[in-house]
Amino acid sequence: MKIKFLIFILTISSSLACLVAQEKDTIADQTVNVIKPYKPTISDAFKIKDNPKLNDSNAVKKKEIKYNIFSIPVASTFTPAKGKAATVDKVKAVKLYDNYASLGIGTYTTILGEVYLNHELSRDENVGGYFSHHSSQGGIDDLLLDDNFSKTKLNAHYTKNLRDFTWKVDGGFDLQTYNWYGLPQDYFGQAEADVIDPKHNYTSFNIGGKINFNDALVKDASIRFRRFGDDRSSGENRFMANTNFEVSIRDADIDAEVFLDGIAGSFDTDYNGIAELNYGNFMFGLAPSYQLNKDDLTLNLGVRLTYLNDTELSKSKFYIHPNVEASYRLVDELLIGYGGLTGEVVQNSYYDFANINPFVSPTLSIAPTNQQFIAFVGVKGKLTNNVSYNVRGNYGSEKDKALYKSNDALATPTEDYQYGNSFGVVYDNITTFSISGELNVDVNRNFSLGIKGEYFAYDTKDQAQAWNLPDLEASIFLDYQISEQWFAGASGYFVGERKDERIVNTLFSLPIATRESLDSYFDLNAHVGYKLNDQLSFFAKANNIFNQDYDRWLNFPVQGIQVLAGATYQFDF
Repeated sequence: MKIKFLIFILTISSSLACLVAQEKDTIADQTVNVIKPYKPTISDAFKIKDNPKLNDSNAVKKKEIKYNIFSIPVASTFTPAKGKAATVDKVKAVKLYDNYASLGIGTYTTILGEVYLNHELSRDENVGGYFSHHSSQGGIDDLLLDDNFSKTKLNAHYTKNLRDFTWKVDGGFDLQTYNWYGLPQDYFGQAEADVIDPKHNYTSFNIGGKINFNDALVKDASIRFRRFGDDRSSGENRFMANTNFEVSIRDADIDAEVFLDGIAGSFDTDYNGIAELNYGNFMFGLAPSYQLNKDDLTLNLGVRLTYLNDTELSKSKFYIHPNVEASYRLVDELLIGYGGLTGEVVQNSYYDFANINPFVSPTLSIAPTNQQFIAFVGVKGKLTNNVSYNVRGNYGSEKDKALYKSNDALATPTEDYQYGNSFGVVYDNITTFSISGELNVDVNRNFSLGIKGEYFAYDTKDQAQAWNLPDLEASIFLDYQISEQWFAGASGYFVGERKDERIVNTLFSLPIATRESLDSYFDLNAHVGYKLNDQLSFFAKANNIFNQDYDRWLNFPVQGIQVLAGATYQFDF
């Protein structure tokens, strides 16, 4: 202890001496001569034995145990069975076929047929086609004009898969036949119906292609040309091209879309039969966006730049629209909040108008719609693993929004569509507020259910009403795989009240204008099927089960309950 204490005192003294020396700085420069190098030595180490010897008088000696084993023979006939692995019931693999054909026949002399073909030419090449036909001879009660219709579609495609990209070319032809059968019977009777030929046809041809790149700056590119016309000397050409780029920087993505859309068309005359109608619009744009994914936040910041040129009026305009969307996981997958602000220029076309409402007259004014903005906010998520929901509110402003409106009945009609039995298009600046909800239930692979609905409120600038736009829309979908052979499903559509206006011109008095309300309706449809084997199955369908006599458009009632049955056959070749 004394030695340790002495060492401690010497250490403290040396430290204090050094401090004092540093403070006084009295050490002079000296020269140190090394006589011989330092040679360290290692002293012997004392090692502890691995098995130390214990000198403990209390240690107890182990007592020696002596024992004997008596072997007694036992007679036995038992033979253990050999082990066998338990078998697992294997589910029979489902055979997938590349082709199918379907044919159904029903009331109103309805024929529904489909054929889909796909053939693998080689490991990297596929060729295929699609044909569909849906027609009915009509037969709606209390009509003065024919109400039959027919829709036929034919498409073909070729696909090639390469190491760095995949490309596809396809083309198709459509033929549709309808009748302007919605004659206002309050003003016209059988005499006028006898001189009307309400039948009109639409024809369409398109060709295009798409290429998808693997791990490249350019994600994809597509191109399409469509020719659309009718049997009243109307014609429309449309060319569309689009490409998408993507660059990833750390945990963010930068996307860009470049698009081109040109349309040109003409109608032989306007509705009053005075002058020819011509239209043409060329649109070119760029839509860059920056996407950030960080923890629970997903943010997409973008803008849509569009240059629009009216080739008929020789006018040009440049548009800037927001393209912002964001979502945040509030509670994992249970509650996700999202919102956004978007907008764009919508290229309206005769093809689009006729596919939504096939009873339009070939005298339309075609112009683009400026969707100035649509703001939305909502929440979505899962209530359970099998139940998901989505609730959303929207508020938008559209300039020159297209509305379908019943055409006037002329005092001296010269065309078959001038008796108030066709529709035109009017444009107005409209703001729309809507709130929607959606619920999806996937109990298992055999049962799924979907319900959604949306309420609308409109504010127009010039038009008295938002013509033919419903205040409420709702739908329900159900699919159920009853057994391995039986399957069934149902769908229902509810459309709320709509407004339209009927105007009848007379020779000796002012036009008679009547505001019309189209009643809301619920259209319930169902189907059931039986799978006889892997290739052949039978089905039955029923539409408008409640046999509601409602008007989809003013003076255009729909068919009552419709029943159809048929068969589907799958095959390879």
